Amino acid sequence: MSSCTVVYALEAMPDSDTTSIFLAGPSPRTTDVPSWRPEAIRLLQEAGFMGTIFVPEHRSGEWHGDKLAQMRWEDDCMHAADCILFWVPRNMENMPALTTNVEFGRWEGSGKIVLGSPETAVKNDYLLYHAYMNGVPVGEDLPRTVELSLLVANNIEPFKNNGLREVPLPILQTASFQRWLENQEKAGNKIHHVRPVWTFRVGPGRQFILFWALHVNMFVAAENRYKTNEVVIARPDVSTVVLYQRSEKIDDSVVVLVREYRSTVSNSAGFVYEAPGGSSLQPTGDAMHQAVTEVYEEISLTIDSSRIVRHGSRQLVAPMSTHHAHLFSAALTDEEVAHLRAQASKSFGITEDGERTYVEVMTLGEIRKADVVDWSMLGMILQVLVP
Repeated sequence: MSSCTVVYALEAMPDSDTTSIFLAGPSPRTTDVPSWRPEAIRLLQEAGFMGTIFVPEHRSGEWHGDKLAQMRWEDDCMHAADCILFWVPRNMENMPALTTNVEFGRWEGSGKIVLGSPETAVKNDYLLYHAYMNGVPVGEDLPRTVELSLLVANNIEPFKNNGLREVPLPILQTASFQRWLENQEKAGNKIHHVRPVWTFRVGPGRQFILFWALHVNMFVAAENRYKTNEVVIARPDVSTVVLYQRSEKIDDSVVVLVREYRSTVSNSAGFVYEAPGGSSLQPTGDAMHQAVTEVYEEISLTIDSSRIVRHGSRQLVAPMSTHHAHLFSAALTDEEVAHLRAQASKSFGITEDGERTYVEVMTLGEIRKADVVDWSMLGMILQVLVP
């Protein structure tokens, strides 16, 4: 058997960054009902697990009765754990698992849990449904659930490093998190603690994280202090293409925009006005290819990549989100501008994704006077048009 560390309720977490698994699920409150956790520990040891096992039961087997201390300990250990193993042999007489429902709901979208639900368990349909919706691995017996937990926990080993242990693996693996972390480390800043707030997932099995949010406690090296009161929000980078005709008088320059309803819009028109652009579900997608694709999808214009100028990338909304815009541009011919003006009454976009876009051709002067183009978009347009 392996030599793993078992940490029981209210005991201190180890200082080392070993891989860890939290055994979540119903706990017996009477001596005549056996706990399932000793069997789970044995299975983990036999499988060669060398990390830490968090057990929300007291080493003595007796309930100490300090509920607040117990809840704080469990919360800290669940955040620290690389995998939370939920084994739910629900029995309404002596294993109702009511608290387990709350815990499962808190972590169902984290990407670091597995669910075990034996056939004899009752009233687990809701948990199983949400497991399916969030891509949570499900075991039909305890050995299989333990096996699944090892797969989840061991995946995080290459990323282990102090505060990173509290970051769910699916967020850790996103390009947006890795770039944010790299830039923080370049500045000498360090993650001290992390609390996941939420993720928004899309795609088959909802495996792709489109947005994530983390409440972070950061050590700011340049100021020798901790910053604790902010949430970091991120999404994939976007490729933005400013299509234009420059005039001698800069305000007379023509810019092609996309008008589209987005739920976040907050202007007098009720539509977002922006240059063609968007992001890909492919984390390693090429920004230039994405730029060409977005122009075709959103305004039905084919632009050869040889005509496109790359202007680099910058963060878009620094106080709120980490994502960048990769800025591109292309000068249009008179024929192309005339063609796009004629498309004003047509809609484009990927309709199955709920996207419906319209072409808007405006001068820079019109854009600056109206309130429909946000400041970040206006900045990108000016970056392209101003010599």
